[in-house]
Amino acid sequence: MEVKNFVAWDYVVFAGLFIISSGIGVFFAIKERKKATSREFLVGGRQMTFGPVALSLTASFMSAVTVLGAPSEVYRYGASFLLFTIAYLFVIIFTSELFLPVFYRSGITSTYEYLQLRFNKVVRYAATVTYIVQTILYTGVVVYAPALALNQVTGFDLWGSVFATGIVCTFYCTLGGLKAVVWTDAFQMVVMVVGFLTVLIQGSAEVGGFHKVLERSSNGSRLNIFDFDADPLRRHTFWTISVGGTFTWLGVYGVNQSTIQRCISCKTEKHAKLALYFNLVGLWIIAICAVFSGLIMYAYFEDCDPLTSGTVSAPDQLMPYFVMEIFATMPGLPGLFVACAFSGTLSTVAASINALATVTFEDFVKSCFPHLSDKLSTWISKGLCILFGVICTSMAVAASFMGSVVQAALSIHGMCGGPMLGLFTLGIVFPFVNWKGAIGGLLTGLTLSFWVAIGAFIYPAPASKTWPLPLSTNQCVLFNVTDVSPPVLSSRPAIADIWYSLSYVYYSAVGCLGCILAGIIISFITGNQSVKEIPPVLIRPVCNLFCFWSEKYKTLCWCGVRHDSETEQENLENGSAGKQGTESVLQNGLGQESMVHVSGYDPKDKSYDNVAFEKITRC
Repeated sequence: MEVKNFVAWDYVVFAGLFIISSGIGVFFAIKERKKATSREFLVGGRQMTFGPVALSLTASFMSAVTVLGAPSEVYRYGASFLLFTIAYLFVIIFTSELFLPVFYRSGITSTYEYLQLRFNKVVRYAATVTYIVQTILYTGVVVYAPALALNQVTGFDLWGSVFATGIVCTFYCTLGGLKAVVWTDAFQMVVMVVGFLTVLIQGSAEVGGFHKVLERSSNGSRLNIFDFDADPLRRHTFWTISVGGTFTWLGVYGVNQSTIQRCISCKTEKHAKLALYFNLVGLWIIAICAVFSGLIMYAYFEDCDPLTSGTVSAPDQLMPYFVMEIFATMPGLPGLFVACAFSGTLSTVAASINALATVTFEDFVKSCFPHLSDKLSTWISKGLCILFGVICTSMAVAASFMGSVVQAALSIHGMCGGPMLGLFTLGIVFPFVNWKGAIGGLLTGLTLSFWVAIGAFIYPAPASKTWPLPLSTNQCVLFNVTDVSPPVLSSRPAIADIWYSLSYVYYSAVGCLGCILAGIIISFITGNQSVKEIPPVLIRPVCNLFCFWSEKYKTLCWCGVRHDSETEQENLENGSAGKQGTESVLQNGLGQESMVHVSGYDPKDKSYDNVAFEKITRC
């Protein structure tokens, strides 16, 4: 394969990204040096506004997986990837209206604190460990995949870029905390959009105009977006993406610590919701840019597919190769695209490191050492950032065995995020579910999702369900030609063509629904949760969204928990929510926790001036 190396200007542009990102961390470290509290470091003092948070949310989850992986998906499988925009819409609605109000009003820092208030410490710790494993695995993919693709196409040093990413992210996370992460993400989001726009403009010009792009894409069957085949084994259809994608991304947005941590850092609940809805616009913009980049790339390589001809060796290298082709005579612009790809990587890794440090400090360190001083707490938080920076960077080595970046990333989210989504849904939507149902449901969901995902890795789905659309090499000078014949599938058990062949986008749905069903059944068998022990602030049945006109159905869905607005507001004002949550924990015999409401939370404005709750935990 021909490698087109960077020139000096490309390295200058790329280095500028790392320098500015590090500079933001230094700026906030100096600016916030007098606010040396762990809460200021981890959640920005709950005084963030919706603008930078919205940009941060988009940048954190539209990583290099999207910049490099999504265009190659469109190039090979068509523009059905655009259907993820439908999934994003449902995800943001459910997150902002169902999950966010519960987390925000509870005054928590780690989302897993909610699970202790609703159930007990066992459930909380099980969920925390699951999240830590999920995030480290995902971060490994995000760091390694773009570095490998760029190394093999541009000659960009593989391990140099991997370690540079880890060092820079750890540096500004450790210095500036959440505010540095959010504002750096905002800057990196701008870089991502600019990088995509340069590719769209120059790529369209190289093909002969946007009308040529659409014409060639249509002739190549790339614009057949709406495939309503209900077969769950098909890789991408309307149903797998819109339904399966909703479950997958709801596990990422609705209950993921990295997302919720940004939302609860906002100064009011209204700002948190606005951040989510403005983030939706950002998600749509990035998805549309990725789809059209893939279509332009297909139009450019219509008669000479680099993958089939052996010019590149993996799908994730298609986009970098395309960029090096169209910007061959424009020094600096390839560097801008690489900066675009690594902006996604930096934002995702930084968000992961900050979230991992938060849950570890809140769920483990603070639980066992409740009387730490603010100064010591801040230093411990920074130490955890360094620790997880090292772990996430090291995990990049294992990512080399995970295949396509998009499929690997969404599979990880599905395997762990689906059961976690089911667990929080049990707590928030079903008041009668007890802690035994919760832990049993989580284990069931994890078992099902890991079973199907590992089975699919060992026994790949039949080519008829996953084989890409036709690609041509009619006008190519062939190198080491890639064998495009379907793989020979021998000695396959019967279950491999049914269960293991399920579309990877459905892994999250399998884990979530399995968790919910098992949790409900186990709770009925072991005895329902006593509704007297549940503070209304911790519950939000879906009747709030769909049965709001009927008091009868609302009362039925709340299972006897008092749900009128006056009661909920009164609980927030006098701290009875915390008291009841404490009683529940004590009755479970898994710890002693008292919560005292302090001034700072305004139930009318749904905002924080200081801190919602003060927690004193004795191990």
